[in-house]
Amino acid sequence: MIFNTTLNNKDAAASINEMLGKSYSFIKAVKLGGVGSKRMVIDAVSPGFSDLINAVSDINYGNIELREKGILVHVNKGLKNFSWAIPYYQLHTYKTEGFSIHAQGNFVRFKSNKLLKENKKFIQKIVDFKIENDKQYQYY
Repeated sequence: MIFNTTLNNKDAAASINEMLGKSYSFIKAVKLGGVGSKRMVIDAVSPGFSDLINAVSDINYGNIELREKGILVHVNKGLKNFSWAIPYYQLHTYKTEGFSIHAQGNFVRFKSNKLLKENKKFIQKIVDFKIENDKQYQYY
């Protein structure tokens, strides 16, 4: 689900908190070693997200925020900010030419460059959180 988070929208914040849990507290974020990625260059998006990308040849940036029950992918378009809420059970990540996040029939692919390499530890943290979250759905 995509939310316009340019301005302080209480309805969007409530929906995000209900779907993914509240943001980590400052102390918890420090203990986890950070809950937000550095910015990364967006290489491609699914057709459903084409409205979120600059039409001209500007570089599109995005970053990722960890939550208790999922992640938020933040995309910047000019002066507007959009957030894609993805619960862990819907999240699929792929390491191909870059790094891509797939969920809900859509995807965002980040370009493989220096900015992506700086986020390698953070991306591993996302994978670890997903694995930990998926354990509660396993049958024995």
